[in-house]
Amino acid sequence: MAASFTSAAPSAVVADDERLMREQIIDRLKEAWPELLIVGEASNGREAIAMVQSLQPDIVFLDISMPGMDGIETAQALAGRAHVVFVTAHDQYAISAFEHGAIDYLLKPAEPERVALTCQRLRERLKQAPDPMNEVLEQLSQRLGAGGLKPREYMRWVQASVGANIRMIPTSDILFFRAEDKYTLVKTRGFEALIRKPIKELIEELDPDEFWQIHRSTVVRVDAVEQVSRDFRGHQIVHVRGSDEKLEVSRTFNHLFKQM
Repeated sequence: MAASFTSAAPSAVVADDERLMREQIIDRLKEAWPELLIVGEASNGREAIAMVQSLQPDIVFLDISMPGMDGIETAQALAGRAHVVFVTAHDQYAISAFEHGAIDYLLKPAEPERVALTCQRLRERLKQAPDPMNEVLEQLSQRLGAGGLKPREYMRWVQASVGANIRMIPTSDILFFRAEDKYTLVKTRGFEALIRKPIKELIEELDPDEFWQIHRSTVVRVDAVEQVSRDFRGHQIVHVRGSDEKLEVSRTFNHLFKQM
C-alpha cells in the first residue's frame, strides 16, 4: 500500500549508513519542520525498503552511497511509495541531475538553510499527487551516465552441502537462513543444508519482497511466517510453517511486524 502523501502529520524515514549523519539530518529536519515525524532510521537500502513497506512514510531521505543496495537502487524499488530526497557528500556532477521537480537533494553536511528549502518544497509536493517515479529515475540514470535502469536480478537458487552431496535449492523452498559458526544454515520443510555465504552477503542477493532479515543472524521467507508471538521477556518470536523452531526478532527489526 502506497503512502498517503497528505499534508496532515507527515512522516519520514532517514537512511544513511553513517549514524552521525543520520542524527545530523534528523536534527536539521526537526529544526526546519517540527511537525515532521521521523518514524524510522535505516542503515542501508534493505532496511529502508522494509521500513517504507511497514511504516508507509510520506518521505524517505536516502544516502546515495550505501553498501550493497545504494540510494538510487533503493529509490527504484520504492517507486511511487514515498517522496524521495537524495543525500550526497560530494557528487557535484550528480547534483545537477537532482534539480528537477520530483526529486530533491541534500548535500552533506546538511546546512540549515538548505534543509529548510527542501522542507518547503516537500510541503508543496505533499499537497499534490506524486509524479511517476519510474520516469524520474530513468531520467536521473541517464544524466548520471548509467545507461538506463535495469531490473535487479535476485538469487533464485542456493548451492548447498547436504551431507556429502551438493544440492541446488530453489529459494522458493527455503523457510529461513540462520548463521551458525562459520556456516549459514539453510532450512527447508524437508531438510537442512549448509552454505559458506554469510548473512550480510545473503541479504543483499535475496529479493526484499520475499525475504526479511529479522535478526543479525536470521533471514526468514515472508510467506513462510505463520504467526508472531511474544516470549516472557516481551521479545517478538516468529513461528514458521513447516518447522518447530522459533526465531527471535531483534529490536532493530521489530518494525517489520508492527502491523501484523
